[in-house]
Parts: sequence; C-alpha cells; structure tokens
Amino acid sequence: MSVLLTSIAAIMTVKEYNNAVDLYSDGIYRFAIKHLRNEMLADDVVQETFAKVWQKHEDIQGTKVKSYLFTTAYTSTLDVIKKEKRSGDMENVSQQEVGSSNIPNFDIQEHLEQALGTLPEVQKSAVLLRDYEGYSYDEIADILELNASQVKVYIFRARKSLKAYLKRIDILV
Repeated sequence: MSVLLTSIAAIMTVKEYNNAVDLYSDGIYRFAIKHLRNEMLADDVVQETFAKVWQKHEDIQGTKVKSYLFTTAYTSTLDVIKKEKRSGDMENVSQQEVGSSNIPNFDIQEHLEQALGTLPEVQKSAVLLRDYEGYSYDEIADILELNASQVKVYIFRARKSLKAYLKRIDILV
C-alpha cells in the first residue's frame, strides 16, 4: 500500500505542470536567450523543455520540477549550440551584429555579453543561473548535474575571467 502511495505522489499533476509553466518559463527563456542570443531559438528551447517535461511528467515529482526544467533547458541549449556551430549559423549572426556598425559602442551590457561569450558553456551557465537568476549553489548543482563544490569553482573561475576581460575592455576604452 505504501509503495502505491509513493508512486502516486511522484506523478506531477496537470495543475503542478501549469504552475511550473507560469513560474519558470520566463527564467528558462532568459537563460536560453543569454546563451543563444536568438529569440526564435530561445523560444524553441522553452517549448522543447516543457514538451519533454510533460512527456516525463509521470516520473517527475512536482517539488523537483524546477531542477528538472533547468537541466532539460541546459541540455537543449547545448544541443542547439552544437547544431548551430555545425551549420555555422551562429558565427555568421554574431559577426554580422558586431560588424554592422562602424561607430564604436561602449555599452557595458554589450561588453558583458561578449565577456560571457568567451566562457566555457558550463561556466557561463553556472554564472547565469547564480547571478542572473539567483539560484543557490545546490540548485545549480542539480541543474548542471554537478556537485556544489564544482559549481563554486566554475563560478569563481567564470567571475575571474569576466573581471579580466572587462579590465582589458576598460584599458581599450
């Protein structure tokens, strides 16, 4: 009898799923857009993430949905990045955006995004989840499938790299 109750408790309800969509879709979108810099691709990642979660809703506990969503979004984002790099589309888009203006632009947000672009994907994800989305080290560890000490190391290294990059920009400006 207790086994049956445990398995019933593990099934995510439609209400919990809809609540997760309301609570986390914007955060997943922000996470994807920071990586991809393409609204359509970020929308696709959000859609794919929620579709995958619904397909597995019987295996997901409602209390664990946040971690599962961001883990799924992270892997979907990496898949898109790999696909786009193979096709060369993201590199062309990035170069067109950068080369489209001859007027120097010293917007700090743009420089920060460029600095984030220099980081390895796992460091970029860790720092975005911590500093942009406000997740705890343990939550990030669950999402990225790492342990909390690895997350701390990745965030430390990412921040150190960002600081060094931004100092170089400061010298150039």
